[in-house]
Amino acid sequence: MKVMNIPYFALQKTHDPMMAELDAAYQRVMEREWFIDGQEDQHFEKAFADYCGASCCVGVGNGLDALRLILLAAGIGEGDEVLVPANTFIASALAISYVGAKPVLVDPDPETALITPEGAAQKITDKTRAVMVVHLYGRVAEMDGLMQLCREHNLLLVEDTAQAHGADYKGKKAGTFGIAGGFSFYPGKNLGALGDAGAVVTDDPEIAARVRALGNYGSTQKYHHDFVGVNSRLDEFQAAFLSAKLPHLDAWTAQRRAIAETYRKGITNPKIRLLREDPGCVYHIFPVFCTERDALKEYLENLGIHTLIHYPIPIHLQKAYASLGYVRGDFPVAETLAETELSIPLYPGMTEEEIGYVLDALNRF
Repeated sequence: MKVMNIPYFALQKTHDPMMAELDAAYQRVMEREWFIDGQEDQHFEKAFADYCGASCCVGVGNGLDALRLILLAAGIGEGDEVLVPANTFIASALAISYVGAKPVLVDPDPETALITPEGAAQKITDKTRAVMVVHLYGRVAEMDGLMQLCREHNLLLVEDTAQAHGADYKGKKAGTFGIAGGFSFYPGKNLGALGDAGAVVTDDPEIAARVRALGNYGSTQKYHHDFVGVNSRLDEFQAAFLSAKLPHLDAWTAQRRAIAETYRKGITNPKIRLLREDPGCVYHIFPVFCTERDALKEYLENLGIHTLIHYPIPIHLQKAYASLGYVRGDFPVAETLAETELSIPLYPGMTEEEIGYVLDALNRF
C-alpha cells in the first residue's frame, strides 16, 4: 500500500485560496497605522455578533481571557464555586481559578463527552454560583436541561465556546444560551486568527460593557479606572484577519460535517468507538476512542497519518490542581476518555483520497 503523508490539520488548505484577502487585511491596518481598538475591531465585533445571533461582541486577547472576563464581569470571585466538566482543556478551570473561585469538576456523559444536567445537579452546593458548559469538540451540550437547572437553582450559565464556532442547538448558535459565551480564535480553531485572539458574545449590554472595561485596564475613559482590570484586547491585525475569514466559516463547516459524515458511516472497526451523533456539531475535533489508543496512534503514524490526543491527563490529575484533593478514580468517565481518545485528521480541503486512506487504515487496525 502506498504510504501517504496526511497532517492532522493543514492551515494552508484554508489560507492559500484566500491569501489575497489576508494580504488586503494586513495592508489596511498598516496604512491606517492604528493597531488597537480601531475600525477593524469594531467591524469584526459587529459581524461576529450578527453571525452568532447575539447583540454584543467584545474582542479580547485570547479564549482564556474571554472566560475569565465573563466571570469577573458577573461578579464571581472568592468563596464561589463554578461547576465545570472534568474532561475539558485546563483553560476552562484556570479561568475560574483566576477570579478566586473554586472549579468543581463534573464527570461527563460517556456517549457525548459533555456535561449533563443530571451530572451537574449532583455537584451543586450552597456555594455554587455558576455552571460553565464546555461545547467540547464542537458539540453542543444539552442546553434545555442545563438552562432549566440553572433557573431552578438561581445559577449563572457561562459557555466555553472555544471549539464551537457556529455550532447550534435547536437552531440557536452556541454561545448565546447563557449570560455570555467565551470564544477562542487560536490559529487552529474553526475560525482562527494568525495569532492569539478571543471574544465574548452576549445579549447583556451590561456584561459586555464590564468585559470591555475590565479588558481595558478597568477603564471606560482614559486615565479613569472603575475596576481593577487587565490588558486584554483584540488587536487590529487579528480583527482584520478574522473579518476576512468569517464569510468562509459556514463553507468550511459544511466541509467538516461532510468529512465527519463519511468517517461516521465508514468506520466499521469494532475496536473503535465513536460518540453519539450530534447534528449541530461543527467538528473542530473528530475523536475516536480505542482501548489500544497508543498502539493505534503509532500504527497510524507509521502510515503517515498524524494524530493528536485531547487530552491525555484530566484536570483532577494535573499537578496544578492537586490542592483540590481529587484522586484517580474520582472521575471515571473523564479518565477513560483521557486514556482512549485519539483525534484523527479532519480539515477543510481534505481530499476524498486522503479521507479514504484514513478510513482504510482505521478499519485495518
